[in-house]
Amino acid sequence: MERIASKGYKYSRVIRIWLKLGLIMLIGQVVIGGITRLTGSGLSITKWEIIVGSLPPLNHSDWMTAFDLYKQTPQFQKINDAFTLKDFKFIYFWEYFHRLWVRILGFVFLIPFVFFMVKKRIDSWLVKRLLLVVLLTVITASAGWIMVKSGLIDRPWVNAYKLTLHFVLALLVISAMVKLIADVYIFESKQMISRRSTLILVSITAIQMISAGLMAGMKAGIFFPSWPSMNGHFIPEILNESNSWSWANMANYDGHLFAPALVQFIHRNLAYLIVLLTIWCFFFYRKKVEAKSLFWLNSLLPLVFIQVFLGIFTVLHVKGFVPLYLGVAHQLVGLLFLISLLFFWFSLRCNKFSVKS
Repeated sequence: MERIASKGYKYSRVIRIWLKLGLIMLIGQVVIGGITRLTGSGLSITKWEIIVGSLPPLNHSDWMTAFDLYKQTPQFQKINDAFTLKDFKFIYFWEYFHRLWVRILGFVFLIPFVFFMVKKRIDSWLVKRLLLVVLLTVITASAGWIMVKSGLIDRPWVNAYKLTLHFVLALLVISAMVKLIADVYIFESKQMISRRSTLILVSITAIQMISAGLMAGMKAGIFFPSWPSMNGHFIPEILNESNSWSWANMANYDGHLFAPALVQFIHRNLAYLIVLLTIWCFFFYRKKVEAKSLFWLNSLLPLVFIQVFLGIFTVLHVKGFVPLYLGVAHQLVGLLFLISLLFFWFSLRCNKFSVKS
């Protein structure tokens, strides 16, 4: 079995807090990304300037230059042509804040990383895993720019599939960080416990996260603002039409209802399945696991119910757009559920190579 942490190596309290701070900031990045998407702010900055872009426009002339660049985008020309400079400043803020948060995260993460390496506070085992997190973060940021570019050509929104890729990569970064923290804190079980049920739940939750990205990218939630039915049907009528099932309709989700209907149908029913599996896992594991595992297990049940209720309320309050506070809350709770589930999954490991910290 894998080694949970370097044998005999103990990490200081400062390093452990630093790792948890990194995870919190990654969660914040995803939440800010959700706000950016829901406010339609993602295309307000049309350039990717790592150094120069650290500063926002500082005077009226700079603001007008940035606004003029935005006026050349399909989003302005097709949707926001009535925007004033004040309106533009609002959406610019959220995209700028989203990018600024990444830069701050880089400083918070990289500077201590280099310091700890120079001072030999961390060993090669941890260095390699931190480098993996850094690499995944760079790939995620690159995918984010590819996503933004997809909304600067023809359609006034970013491509749903590229948005989903960006979102899934961000979740991979968070998952890698969760595993790293679980390893450093030596989350493990003293006895062998079957993890099969948890593995199934983790796998289905991963699929659900992909569907969540597609839901957001296709704006699928606005087409069926009803519950428990989807506009009066359990299975949307368009899904019963055999000629609707084509790759062309999946690609042309802006012009055909098939893809949004399919994605929302899958997203809803996976949610029901996740609830049932979470309940099953709760009763299956609650008398078998140790206190550290029990903490994460107990967190899953309230989180999954809150998440489902938020999803329902979000759908019922859609009025041509997803309400900001409900959409952000739904995304955050879903992320917290995934993190808790992963911590629980890792805490069930029984590893003979681990050492007590």
